Amino acid sequence: MSLSSTEAGGAAAAYRAGFLTLAGRTNVGKSTLLNRIVGQKVAIVTPKPQTTRRRIVGIRTDPDAQIILIDSPGFHQSRQPLNRRMIDTARRCLAEGEVIVAVIEAGGTTLSREDRDLLGEIGRLGRPTVIAINKIDRTGRERTLPLAEQAHRALPDAAIVPISALTGENVDELIRVVKPLLPASAALMPEDEYTDQTERMMAEEIVREKIFLAMRQEVPFSTAVVVEQFVEEEALTRIEALIVVSRESHKGMVIGAGGSQLKAIGTQARLELEELLGRHVFLGLRVKVEPGWTGDPRKLKELGF
Repeated sequence: MSLSSTEAGGAAAAYRAGFLTLAGRTNVGKSTLLNRIVGQKVAIVTPKPQTTRRRIVGIRTDPDAQIILIDSPGFHQSRQPLNRRMIDTARRCLAEGEVIVAVIEAGGTTLSREDRDLLGEIGRLGRPTVIAINKIDRTGRERTLPLAEQAHRALPDAAIVPISALTGENVDELIRVVKPLLPASAALMPEDEYTDQTERMMAEEIVREKIFLAMRQEVPFSTAVVVEQFVEEEALTRIEALIVVSRESHKGMVIGAGGSQLKAIGTQARLELEELLGRHVFLGLRVKVEPGWTGDPRKLKELGF
């Protein structure tokens, strides 16, 4: 069995464009891969699982094809209402894809039960599928063979491409394999766009990323960010954001002694927002306690989940 079991040769004359869903367990590198393929930071990335909470779209436009990539929360087991909504979002995104790239993590020699279940679910959809074995920068490409053989048995018609989303190794090959699977179509999105997210949405995600990177233990997972004000003024963009936490103790941890932690989070987020927006940014942050919001359907709806 070849690690690239679907030939992408014989490039079609027709332009191709369509929706590609990145699917996989939590923390396998889907968001890193999305950013790598698009060539811009579209999705936030942290070492913590369950960083992605909603549908994120990135757009790559080439002379021969336009790939509209859908990143989604990772598949995982949970009974918590917030996590169940994330898993429901992942399943809706899976159904959207005209092509699916199933991302599994290199490292072991045995396909996990969760990966097997996901590949089975993808197989039942009957969509063109590529399996990307990610993080080969840690293991080397040759050590993915046992995993590739098992993935091939699970989805015999899928191409298998070992990659490193972090370093970019073999990602061009993944793109080459994917393009012929897209429908023949004119471009679906303007060529100069790389995401459908609004600047307000990206500001919320950037602040949340800095919280994930700064905080430990369970604090990031019970934190949400809502931009309450986003105003373009003459000299700067003024952004006021609310950080929602579930416990009073978490509020104190996010703020830190003398406000030091909140200031550090705000500074890091502001610098990235200034780079994104290309202008000066005033970023105001405040923290509010909403006890048990992650398990309250009404509060989840209010916070956009």
